Parts: sequence; structure tokens; C-alpha cells
Amino acid sequence: MGTTERSRKKVQLWKKAAVHFALCFVMGFFTGFAPTFKPSILSKPAVNSSKKIEFSPQPVEPPQQVTNFNRSLIAENLTMAASSPPNSEETYSESERRMSEDEEEEVKEPNLTPRRFIIIVTPTSTKNPLKCVFLRRLANTIKLVPQPLLWIVVEGKTQSNEVSEVLRKTGVLYRHLVFKENFTDTEAEMDHQRNVALKHIEQHKLSGIVHFAGLSNVYDLGFFDQLREIEVFGTWPMALLAANKKKVIIEGPVCDSSQVIGWHILRKMNNTDQTDDTNRLRIHISSFAFNSSILWDPERWGRTSSLQSTSQNSMKFVKQVVLEDETKLKGIPPEDCSKIMLWSLH
Repeated sequence: MGTTERSRKKVQLWKKAAVHFALCFVMGFFTGFAPTFKPSILSKPAVNSSKKIEFSPQPVEPPQQVTNFNRSLIAENLTMAASSPPNSEETYSESERRMSEDEEEEVKEPNLTPRRFIIIVTPTSTKNPLKCVFLRRLANTIKLVPQPLLWIVVEGKTQSNEVSEVLRKTGVLYRHLVFKENFTDTEAEMDHQRNVALKHIEQHKLSGIVHFAGLSNVYDLGFFDQLREIEVFGTWPMALLAANKKKVIIEGPVCDSSQVIGWHILRKMNNTDQTDDTNRLRIHISSFAFNSSILWDPERWGRTSSLQSTSQNSMKFVKQVVLEDETKLKGIPPEDCSKIMLWSLH
């Protein structure tokens, strides 16, 4: 009997606890839905935030007082401007004008004049054992010249690729031309190589200022800037250095400003029958430059002959073209051609 009573009491206790738990749960559940009578501080912003999300705010018109205040400020500024002295008005207009000029200069694009294309032609003698050494020296100079520039190197056909390897390592834009003819005379070989280069320029219509640069030439870098200023023909004095004779010979034009008025010419003293034209053709091949379009477009410069209609002697043709009309010759540098910018070492 004792055990049954105890079990009944435990069951009754569990029932009471379950009833109390159910009542508390129901009361708490319904209390959460009951309205509160005290105003809450957080309730109003919550409602406003929901309105901001759902509805966009209405545009607010500026009050009339602000407009009147702005009008009063404008009136005060106009009064001050009218009562200010004339000097301040002139200063303001001058500064405004300068600002407008500065803005116009910024808007305008700078006038960029492109550099003229330079074509440097270098023949190489097959009998010169140091030609690759001289090519490297000349390449180091040409590499310092601003672009655009093309270096045309001509040589006779050989079994060695030494010249090609030198040119590939220079970092200069170049064209390597090779010919098959054999020569016993060095001067004839040099003329033929220059003629090969001129034919290449004419065939491909390479438009630029052509200059014949020998392997023994030494340059002032400012020379190439002056070379780009040539329109048709240009010439300059050149210093010929002979180590064995221990003397310097100046060969080239005598100028009045940039106008050629005479020539420093090497003459053979034992031959007095030479004419002036023959002596004139004895000027050094590296002491002048010309516009390459004369080779394929002679009519542009008022000529009827071209390279194809001559005896294929490049040096003679070019010198004749240059010296036919001295009025088109431009002496460089323009200060009386008195500055030596090119030396030839023998």
C-alpha cells in the first residue's frame, strides 16, 4: 500500500507541474500580443525607418526667407562692385583675360613637327681588315642619334658572316646589302657600293636625307640635328686628318650665313688644265647630303634626269646634282659654316 500511494503522489506532482507550465506558456504567449499603454522610445524610429524604405521622401521646397536672403546678398555685391574703384575692375578684367588665354593655350594641341628621316650609307672595303672594328665604332655613334634613322651597310660577298653579326648586335635599324662583283681598284669598289645603295633607295622609295658615312668618319652628335634641317641639298666643311703628314686639311663650302659663296677644294698643283667643274667634283663624298626623292622624282626639284638615265656612277651623279644649282644648297651649321662637326681620319 505504501508504494502505490507514493506512485500516485508522484503522478499528481507531475500533473501539477505540467499544468503550471502550460498556464505560464499560454499567459506569456498572449502577453506578447497585448498592446502597451506606455509610449516607447524605439517605436517611433522603427515606424519611420519602415516608411523610409517603402516610400521615397517628398521634395522640399526652399523657404521664401532663404530666397530673400540670397537676393539681398546679390544686391549687396552689386552695390559693392559699383562703389569699388576703377583700378580694381581693371585688375580683375586683366586677370580674367590672362586666365582665359592660359585656358586656350592648354586646350590647343602642341605643334609637334616630326623629325626628318635620315638614311646613312656606309660602304665597306673587302681589303680593309679592320672594317668590323670601325663598324662597331660608327654604330656606337649612330645608336645615340634620335630616330627615325636607317643605316644601309654595303659589302662584297664573302664567306664570313662577321659584318652581319656586328650589325645584329648594334641595336640600330639597318639594311645589309651584298654585291657579287670583284674589283681591284678601291675607289671603283666604293663607287659601286654607293650606287648599289642608291638603287636600293630608289627602288623602295625611301624618303629621307641621304648621307654617305665612311668608316673613318668621326661625328659631333649635333651634326645629325643639323642634317634634319636640310630641305633639298646641304653641305658642310669637313676636317681631313692625315696622321703621317701631321696636318689638317679643311674641305667644303665657304658660306655667308647659310648661303654657299665658295669652296675649299683640294687641287693638284701639277695639273693646271683642270676646269673649275672638274675641281668642284673633287669635294669629299661625306661633305654633302641630299633629299632622296631626287632619285625617283627629279621633276619635283626641277630636273629632267634621274639616276637611271646616267652612267651609273653614283658619286659623279650625286655631286653633279648637288652642284648644278648652288642656290638650293644649304650650308650647315648656319653660322657661316665655320664649325667643324665631322672629321675623317686616315
